[in-house]
Amino acid sequence: MRKAFLFCRFVLNGRIGENNGMLIDTHGHVNFNAFQGDNGEVLKRALEKDTWVIMPGTQYETSKRAVEIAESASGRGVYAAIGLHPIHIGEQRRVDVLETQSEDAGAAQPWETFETRSEEFSYAAYKNLAKSKKVVAIGEVGLDYYYFPKSKAKREQMKQKQRDVLEQQMRLADECNLPVILHCRVAHDDLIGILEQRIKRQEKKMRGVVHSYTGTVEQAQRFLDLGLYFGFNGLIFKNVPALPDPAKVIASIPFERIVLETDSPYLVPPQAGPPRQLAGGGERNEPLFVKYVAEEIARIKKLPFEEVAGVTTQNARKLFGLDGA
Repeated sequence: MRKAFLFCRFVLNGRIGENNGMLIDTHGHVNFNAFQGDNGEVLKRALEKDTWVIMPGTQYETSKRAVEIAESASGRGVYAAIGLHPIHIGEQRRVDVLETQSEDAGAAQPWETFETRSEEFSYAAYKNLAKSKKVVAIGEVGLDYYYFPKSKAKREQMKQKQRDVLEQQMRLADECNLPVILHCRVAHDDLIGILEQRIKRQEKKMRGVVHSYTGTVEQAQRFLDLGLYFGFNGLIFKNVPALPDPAKVIASIPFERIVLETDSPYLVPPQAGPPRQLAGGGERNEPLFVKYVAEEIARIKKLPFEEVAGVTTQNARKLFGLDGA
């Protein structure tokens, strides 16, 4: 029998926006299965430390769950984004159980994987979810070529499918007057090309953020020209030879275009202490730990923590329209 996801209602009593140390985690998947049973406690910990959270969906189930959790929260500070992640488009072989539970998952433990079916994007279904006042963005959506098959013909077929669904979701964002949260892995030049063509057609800048940015300084400049923001998370602590130096990339981006994120439950910062252990093994990130990302950006930018907190919070408020939310 499928496990029910526990929704916890709580009340926000914090000082909203009065604290210079306020932070906004613009990308924390507290709607994922990794937080089943204690999502309310996780959000309460964040809100008590003046940290707001936006929970992006990755398919219809997790998008719906994000909306339900956000609507169960009394007051401001917890929001949802809805969208179909590119890895769930077309033939998708596996996904980890930290994201969502399946009828076929059985007794799978955290960090294990199980077979799953892909999802066909339903414009009407996602548009209906977007009616909630707690929905502040369409995302996470985009391109992901990382898990592509070796067959060139199949790769091209999957690329086209991802592009088509991305276009539909950007159209939904336009219709709902919402920004987009863009996922991009091993596909930066293709994404830039798609967005540049879109801007030419519409004659207006993009409104959105490139989540978990891993592109080059040169690609960042092109995204800046498109009008986009950049989200940074625990990846900035990792020395990944295949990726550009995050410190150089962050230093090259104007401060007014940077927002913070955790990408919880993934990418735990090395400084994070408990609670972060999963019962089945492994570690779990959470929105409260976004402060460590802020500290590292402060170090890179040679700025006080309070300034990083204040500017990135205002950036997120502006991008997602949170002042009146």
